[in-house]
Amino acid sequence: MEHIGLFGGSFDPVHLGHLLVAQAAREELGLSRLFLIPTSQSPFKPDTRPSPAQERMRLLRLALAGKTWCSIDEQEIHRGGVSYTIDTVRDYAGRFPLARLFYLIGADHLLQLPKWRAAEELARLAEFVVIPRPGQPAASFPAPFRGRWLAGFPLGVSSSQIRERIKAGLAIDHLVPLLVAEGIRNNRLYL
Repeated sequence: MEHIGLFGGSFDPVHLGHLLVAQAAREELGLSRLFLIPTSQSPFKPDTRPSPAQERMRLLRLALAGKTWCSIDEQEIHRGGVSYTIDTVRDYAGRFPLARLFYLIGADHLLQLPKWRAAEELARLAEFVVIPRPGQPAASFPAPFRGRWLAGFPLGVSSSQIRERIKAGLAIDHLVPLLVAEGIRNNRLYL
């Protein structure tokens, strides 16, 4: 049975924490493929508009260069509007009916899962994998969700911290891949 990982997020910008999560998920879950799925608009951040999709996509492509087991899925960007996980998971369940689907989420979303759109169906279609934050205790999955916690590489860095550092004129070279840092500098992003 093929194991497919789904990793949604704004990736605004993509950083080393995202890449470490991808690597840990690949190893711990035995993933044959991992799809990074940039959101058009997060339902959890209705007042926050992400950077233009083409800029986020360009940085993702730079970050994933050479990682043949990773792909970028632009379906939520193309759909536009608020991105709901159930729409994306339904698509994958239809395209890969024999695969085991793993959906990666941040630990801060775990207890909110029952409030997600079509939660019962979502819990049936995918197993959820929680990305730990350093120092955050593990919590149980709320019914009817099932899943596990990633063990490897928790890194206390966020895209919002990186954007703040850029605005403050501080270095980001060891927080994002080198090509991503160059892309941000060359295109004067997040200033």
